[in-house]
Amino acid sequence: SKKLRHELEARGSIFQSTSDTEVFMHLLAKSSSSDLKQRIFETMSQVQGAYSLVLMGIGFLYAVRDPFGFRPLVIGKKKGSYVVASETCALDLIDAELVREVEPGEVVKITTQGLESFTNKAMNVNKSAFCSFEPIYFSRPDSKVYNEPVYNIRKKLGEELAHEDRVDADVVIAVPDSGVPMAMGYAAKTGLPYEVGLVRNHYVGRTFIEPNQAIRDFGVKLKLNPVRNVISGKKIVVIDDSVVRGTTSTKIVRMIRNAGAKEVHMRIASPPITHSCYFGVDTPKRKHLLAAQYCVEEMCRFIGADSLGFLSPDGLKKVLGEGSSNRYCFGCFGQGYREEINDEVSTQPTDQTGGPGLRYS
Repeated sequence: SKKLRHELEARGSIFQSTSDTEVFMHLLAKSSSSDLKQRIFETMSQVQGAYSLVLMGIGFLYAVRDPFGFRPLVIGKKKGSYVVASETCALDLIDAELVREVEPGEVVKITTQGLESFTNKAMNVNKSAFCSFEPIYFSRPDSKVYNEPVYNIRKKLGEELAHEDRVDADVVIAVPDSGVPMAMGYAAKTGLPYEVGLVRNHYVGRTFIEPNQAIRDFGVKLKLNPVRNVISGKKIVVIDDSVVRGTTSTKIVRMIRNAGAKEVHMRIASPPITHSCYFGVDTPKRKHLLAAQYCVEEMCRFIGADSLGFLSPDGLKKVLGEGSSNRYCFGCFGQGYREEINDEVSTQPTDQTGGPGLRYS
C-alpha cells in the first residue's frame, strides 16, 4: 500500500488519512473506465493483500472480497433487503437471515432488483487463504466460519490439544474469552474439572495490539483477575489461544502463582506464531515474536511456567477440516504465505539463539 500511495501522490492524489481503504478509493477515481464494475476490477488487479470492502452509492451497493479471501464477508437478508457484514453474528443481532459468503475474488452488486455476481476471471487463484487466526481468536464464538460455528471449532481445538498433550493437574482454567471453549474441550477430553479461574473485565480491549509495552502490561492487569479459591494450592492447566510477544503470558503466569497455585502449566490451542502477518493483522515484527526467537523450552522459561505446550500445525489443520491446507492461510505459523512477500522476509522458522529450534512439547 505504501508503494501505491507514493505512486498516487506522484500523480496528484491528496490523502486525508493513513487508511488503506483510501488508496483503494483513489485507484477507483483514477480509472479511465466509465463502468464502475470495470473500475473495481481494475483496482483489484493493482492491489495485493487482504481486503473486504463495501462500496455504497445512490441506489446500489457493491461487496468486494480479495481473490484469496483472507478476511470474512457475508451477505444476509431481512424482509427483502440485503445486508453485508464481516461476521455472521452481526446478522443475528438484526434478525437477518444468512444468505451466503461473498466468494474470494467476487464482486457482488446489490440493487432493488436483487443480487448480481461478477468475477474477474483473470484474478482467479487455485487456493483460497482465509485467515486461520479468525476462528482461533478474532471471530466471535457465535459466528460461523465455512458454515461451522466458531464455538465448535474452538472446543475441538481444545480437544485436539488434550489428545496431543495431556497434563497431570488438578483443574483446567481458561484465559478468557477465546480460550474458554478451548479449555472446556480440553477438560472434557482429559476428564479434568473445568473452573473459572480468571475473570475478565470486558471494558478493556485487546492488549496485544496496543502500541506501547507499558500500556499492554497495565492492560493485562486491568483485564484479568484471578479467582483465588479456584487456584490456591492446586496444579493448574491454563488454556490460551496463542502466544505473541509472550509478555501477556508472563503476566498471567505470575498472577496465577501469586494467587497460590502449586504448579502452572500453560497450554496453547494453536501452533507457535513464528512469522508476522502481512495481510491485515497488526502483529509485531519477527524480532518481537517470542516463538521466532526461542524454542519451546526457552519460551517456557521466559514466561515462568512449569511447562508449556502448543497444538501442532497438523492438529490445527485436522480441526479445521479436510482440505484446510487449500482453504486457509497458515503463514503466521511458519507454514508459508499464499501471496508473495518481500524478499527480505523469510518464510522459514528460525532459531536465533543457537538452540535446537522450535519443538512441540
